Amino acid sequence: MPAPLHDRGVISRYREYLPVSDATPVISLNEGSTPLIHSPRLSEKAGAEVYIKYEGLNPTGSFKDRGMTVAISKAVEEGAQTVICASTGNTSAAAAAYAARAGIQCAVILPAGKIASGKLVQAYLYGAKVIAIKGNFDDALRLVRELGGVNGIAIVNSINPHRIEGQKTGSFEIIEELGDAPDMHILPVGNAGNITAYWKGYREFAEAERSTRLPRMVGFQAAGSAPIFYNKVVDQPNTVATAIRIGNPASWEGASNAVTQSGGSINIATDEEILAAQSWLAKNEGIFVEPASAASVAGLFKLLESGASLNASSIVLTVTGHGLKDPDTAMTTGDYHPIEAEADLDTVRSVLEQS
Repeated sequence: MPAPLHDRGVISRYREYLPVSDATPVISLNEGSTPLIHSPRLSEKAGAEVYIKYEGLNPTGSFKDRGMTVAISKAVEEGAQTVICASTGNTSAAAAAYAARAGIQCAVILPAGKIASGKLVQAYLYGAKVIAIKGNFDDALRLVRELGGVNGIAIVNSINPHRIEGQKTGSFEIIEELGDAPDMHILPVGNAGNITAYWKGYREFAEAERSTRLPRMVGFQAAGSAPIFYNKVVDQPNTVATAIRIGNPASWEGASNAVTQSGGSINIATDEEILAAQSWLAKNEGIFVEPASAASVAGLFKLLESGASLNASSIVLTVTGHGLKDPDTAMTTGDYHPIEAEADLDTVRSVLEQS
């Protein structure tokens, strides 16, 4: 008996909205269908219904899988034998996994020493050829642009429009679960493909009369890596949120269009605010995300602290990657350690009674 459509990945579920045909080989790991989790404590703080779109429960642990299923499927259809990407970690994991699924080669170019271990090990285990350069993500992307198209090598960064097509399916799922688009959608912004893609998806479902409104798109960048907010390229981006440590986003124009057309904005959060939001979300809602993902939560807190009216009855926050993508940062910055005790009941009971 065939699996239900929602269990066969985003191409099967949303084929009519994607650039695929009967000739397209579907390379899927059953991505998508991630939970939209109601957040009662955030809702209380915001005075609105707040939902967390938990993209860390995709197959490789991040939202990148949505775009990669379409990008790899189209690359195989077009005869590519190798795919290549620049990455701050999550793209490399997704590209390597879907390339392995397709039976083709994958090469990733990374900034040396700047990739979280949870992401780097994925690229290795999925069989990618990993090249670490002495530079940042923007240097890596420049090299990828130069290599793409040579000898059947397909680029699968978000400069590939098929990536955006797959990522837009996140907004489709939100509309289907809520019954309409939210009033506001807050996302982390790094290379800016996600905010571009969500806005595209919201507009397409509105045009198809699958929703009655469009949300305000609000993006948050890390303060040390905020080229769109400052409206200038950041040559040496720096933030603990490695997934959004990008100084010259490939989808800059798309992100600018999304916030302008939706009446939204691009803002910033400091590393301290991002880490505090990561901890708060885990301790108060039971959702563990990597630092970059927590930028959306930190962003909501900043909007509330500003005292401005949100003018929203429903808000969605996309959290883009699972916390186990970067456990080292959480352990180091949180200074977590177990409480040592003797192996007897009275000692353990004494520890439990301590404040």
